[in-house]
Amino acid sequence: MKLIALDLDGTTLNSKKEISEETLQAIKKAQQQGHIVMALSGRSEKSINGQLTKYGLNCPVGASNGTALYADGKLLELTSLSLSQTKKIALEIEKESVPFNMATNKGHFAPRNWDQRLQDVLSSGRVPDEYYENQYFKMFTTSPLVHGHSLFDQIEEIIDNSEYMIQKFLIVGLDPEQKTRLQTKLEAVEEITIASSSPFNLEVTHINGHKGTGLKIMADYFNIPIEDTVAIGDERNDIPMLKAAGLSIAMGNAEEEVKQHSDIVTLSNDEHGVAYAIEKYILTEK
Repeated sequence: MKLIALDLDGTTLNSKKEISEETLQAIKKAQQQGHIVMALSGRSEKSINGQLTKYGLNCPVGASNGTALYADGKLLELTSLSLSQTKKIALEIEKESVPFNMATNKGHFAPRNWDQRLQDVLSSGRVPDEYYENQYFKMFTTSPLVHGHSLFDQIEEIIDNSEYMIQKFLIVGLDPEQKTRLQTKLEAVEEITIASSSPFNLEVTHINGHKGTGLKIMADYFNIPIEDTVAIGDERNDIPMLKAAGLSIAMGNAEEEVKQHSDIVTLSNDEHGVAYAIEKYILTEK
């Protein structure tokens, strides 16, 4: 039995944000043969399960880059930022007034003026033309209300409330200079991880809040040795799980850096690369 960790966007989902019939059947076949297939994504648990339910899939879930882990209908573990880390991160984000949201134990939250923050940067003339053509542009520039996020007026409403534990900050940095400046400031915060899943976003979590940790915790839960794990991804936030897995597979459409951290490169997400990898390297294994 193996644990197969699948990223969603750019990996399991094609460029139309769909799971192809070929990929769907390969996943179901792997499950029928006794393998555990988990979705390990930067998305929220609600968003991941929305996609899985659409295709009749029942899988363990690693949400918010593996900081929130669910299996067998229960929450297994949350990896949250400390209050000190949260305040330092929030301070730097608010200095730049960029669009962002926070994944918490009580759902996702975004500033009420998120749309205005986005419009300010879009009208600045500092957004590279190629960003508008990027496959992730629409997803990251869609209003948080469409994603079902709750809104706040002041960030202190969330971070100073002891009921909330924050697992991830997702920052939209469409101005490259601003994004670089902000990332430099955030790198000074102790024991955090800064990842990205596009050229224009930053994902800030606890130092242990990444997909590699999520993969290891899920493997432990199912009593699967780490050498019997498989990870398939396409973006830089997938690198920790690719480095942790017994077998790491990069999509054909993955960035070159991701491919360098992988044992194998499969076909692209528009060529059913996940299905090809499962069929060739898992189901046909002797």
